[in-house]
Amino acid sequence: MKLLFAATGSLALACAAPAMAQNVEALPDGPDGEATVFDGNWFSIGAGAVYSASYDGSDDYVVSPIPIVQGKIGGVRISPRAGGAALDFVNDDSDGAKISAGVAARLNRNRASQIEDPVVLSYGELDTAFEVGPSVGISLPGLLNPYDSLSFNIETLFDVAGAHDGTLVSPGVTYFTPVSRGAAISLSVSGSYVDDDYADYYYSVPAGGALPAYQADGGWDRVGVNLLTGVDLDGNLANGGLALIAMGGYSRMLGDGKRTPFTSIRGDADQWMGALGIGYTF
Repeated sequence: MKLLFAATGSLALACAAPAMAQNVEALPDGPDGEATVFDGNWFSIGAGAVYSASYDGSDDYVVSPIPIVQGKIGGVRISPRAGGAALDFVNDDSDGAKISAGVAARLNRNRASQIEDPVVLSYGELDTAFEVGPSVGISLPGLLNPYDSLSFNIETLFDVAGAHDGTLVSPGVTYFTPVSRGAAISLSVSGSYVDDDYADYYYSVPAGGALPAYQADGGWDRVGVNLLTGVDLDGNLANGGLALIAMGGYSRMLGDGKRTPFTSIRGDADQWMGALGIGYTF
């Protein structure tokens, strides 16, 4: 039986665990050969809420809604991203290692809204970036038990909306395992590397304001870890239906994302996140 983590994986991805995409349909069939909701086309929808920093490097926290959209339609897998989605066109259903490759896109609204700090707000709200680029990954099933998996994923996103005009590279690794027929957990570690244009747009501080002037350069931007737990409400992850999701995460700002006065004076390099949600898979 395929013990999949579709609805629960959705919220994790939307909250900042892109590598979780590799966990969908990554586990082998059991000896009973029972059909599951994931054997053909399937879809997950739902909603959640995330408690996170009001901007990257902030020490103020806000609550934001998160939609859950994930599935497989006509051989194309759909996985959520924070502010967007990724499409996997490979449709690899092999029993061993599974490859994914496609395109990811998202809206980046960092410092575009919900700025709680009045000093940071005095520098104005930024434009929303629309980031698009390739996404590739590999998932290795059956490492410690017949149903777990270890996934690697990397995305390279380019702003095409003329906001930061930069590039963001995000590698990640995720370990996923069921803990019972109706519950599963995943642990994800991810990072991000940004170019000079990205860093300059979000982290440089112009002269003449309340904070010291600062010129930011690209480099490693952050590293983080997320732990997700999902519980199917009828006790069977493989038959779809309703599932509850809980997630907690920590990330650390690095480089000029840490050194900018927006973080070092007005915020905090330590970033925390919590999320709750519910999804329905059919």
